Amino acid sequence: MKTLEYSFTAPTSDIQHDMLTTMLGDLGFDSFMDDDMGLKAYCTEENRDDQAVEELLQMDAFQGIHLLAVEAMPDKDWNEVWEASYQPVIVNERCRVRAPFHEPDPSFQYDLVIEPKMSFGTANHETTSQIITLMLMTDFKDKEVLDMGSGTAVLAILAKKLGAARTVAIDNDEWAYRNAFTNVALNGIDDIEIVLGDASAIQGAFDVVLANINRNILLRDMHCYVEAMKPQGRIFFSGFYAEDLPSIKAEAERLGLRYELHLVKNNWVAAEFVK
Repeated sequence: MKTLEYSFTAPTSDIQHDMLTTMLGDLGFDSFMDDDMGLKAYCTEENRDDQAVEELLQMDAFQGIHLLAVEAMPDKDWNEVWEASYQPVIVNERCRVRAPFHEPDPSFQYDLVIEPKMSFGTANHETTSQIITLMLMTDFKDKEVLDMGSGTAVLAILAKKLGAARTVAIDNDEWAYRNAFTNVALNGIDDIEIVLGDASAIQGAFDVVLANINRNILLRDMHCYVEAMKPQGRIFFSGFYAEDLPSIKAEAERLGLRYELHLVKNNWVAAEFVK
């Protein structure tokens, strides 16, 4: 299947850059690269939707960004190209998320190995790293954990490293689903339940729910997550902007959750609530 390269003028800020790549990801783009000319985004020919891209660029948030060209790329392993630029991510000096081609470092309490197959959740994004920060502040020992929208399963893997008992990772993307098995094995874990599906696939009750998805899905499916939480259970939300926090809080409180705290980095938020 052919890969298409979309060349855009450079975003004017990190926030605009993150917003654009996130929304392009929702349109089926699966990798991005910055160069001296601007931003390049890649998707398969099957996912091509030029009208949707044009409508995206007409939003006020992306004023000044223009599509320069769309080119079909020669056949090559684009995942290898992406992996070559992947650098380890360090969170709170306690947790490092690295690729298999990086050397282990025992100075980190948690040294997680993630095969960066373009699945969301390599910890490079603020949403993932901020949930990791909240997780490092939380007691996971013998807790039952649900990682909803699990991507690479990095959060589920960390939960197990933190002492979690039953841990379930659910994602509706088949690529992420397959990648999760690889990452669980790379970290020497054999008892994470990996499920291909959406919120309707949740079964059982959990002490901790991790939901790093996006605003619309969080609001749509939050009731499913709350129904699956044990009394006094904790839920961590991320994948949305600071201006979306009031609507997330309102829905959470309507469903019986109590707001605890939130973190903000580059306008991205991670928030914790208790049932």
